[in-house]
Amino acid sequence: MTPGPVSDADVARWTASLGIDGLIDLHVHFLPKPVMDKVWAYFDQAEEHYGTAWPVHYRMPEVDRIETLRALGVQHFAPLVYPHKPGMAEWLTSWAIEFAEQVPEAVPTGTFYPEPAAASSVEAALRAGARCFKAHVQVGAYDPRGELLDPVWGSLAEAGVPVVIHCGHGPLRGEYTGLSVFTEVLERHPRLTAVLAHAAMPEYDTAFELMARYPRVYLDTTMVGVPFTERNAPLPAGWTARVAEVADRIVLGTDFPNIPYPYVTQLQAIAGWAADDRLGEPFLRAVLHDTPAKLLSV
Repeated sequence: MTPGPVSDADVARWTASLGIDGLIDLHVHFLPKPVMDKVWAYFDQAEEHYGTAWPVHYRMPEVDRIETLRALGVQHFAPLVYPHKPGMAEWLTSWAIEFAEQVPEAVPTGTFYPEPAAASSVEAALRAGARCFKAHVQVGAYDPRGELLDPVWGSLAEAGVPVVIHCGHGPLRGEYTGLSVFTEVLERHPRLTAVLAHAAMPEYDTAFELMARYPRVYLDTTMVGVPFTERNAPLPAGWTARVAEVADRIVLGTDFPNIPYPYVTQLQAIAGWAADDRLGEPFLRAVLHDTPAKLLSV
């Protein structure tokens, strides 16, 4: 078993040792500068919001963040955008698609919000080549079961394009967070390709139950099993045994750049899971490259 990387500078070497030519990260954030500045300002007040400090580790200009991902050996990534109020989604989608046109490693992405234009803007984004969408139920504070979003879920299910959905209670519970709510969306759209951001923490066990019912539900690794998160949302007993049952439906996600620790920390956590004989290097190649490559069509 290949030991995990020891630092960010060691990531590219470690990835090559696994026989893959780079990482594919399904959960990265790039946003227009005014929006990213507001996100960072929110994290500056993390102790007030979350009860703990959240220093953004990669707080640097956009060009430097792109170069950092390249140095890490990230071959492709999904730059996820998300609105927190009406009137933002279409603009953010246009920005993300233009960003991908300028950055070869970036996959074109889109987002949406429950508003009258939601269905038509998602259809337009699909025609423009969007290959992944982000839905943030917690930040958007909306009900994913609402009638304005029903045609959106239907379009994405029909297109087979994944949606990375933050619908879990972590780090803060919202009125419409929790898998019991999103399960109702899947009941209406069972063919939806849904990636549960942060493995739907802290409802890890429920997430696995959902995966057993819906073969197009995936988990991303974003902030899962790292020391920062383990304090409040520890992995359940038997985690690696459950992962082994769905090893081809776990995908790399990191939340770069808005993480309060180095990128390598997430990879070390995943490498630790792979030490289980039921997982090993085949699992690492799948989660770090092959499965997200399939989902993003790269």
